[in-house]
Amino acid sequence: MNPLISAAFVIVAGLAVGLASIGPGVGQGIAAGQAVEGIARQPEAEDTQISSC
Repeated sequence: MNPLISAAFVIVAGLAVGLASIGPGVGQGIAAGQAVEGIARQPEAEDTQISSC
């Protein structure tokens, strides 16, 4: 195989993995932010999830 094609394949694969990890990271950040916002609006609900574990 041509070394230029091999190098391009490695670079493109790295970029694909990097870009694919952005979506789940943003999703988890939004979920955590909404959880903190919900606890801030209703502080007495904070202990209900922790004590049930």
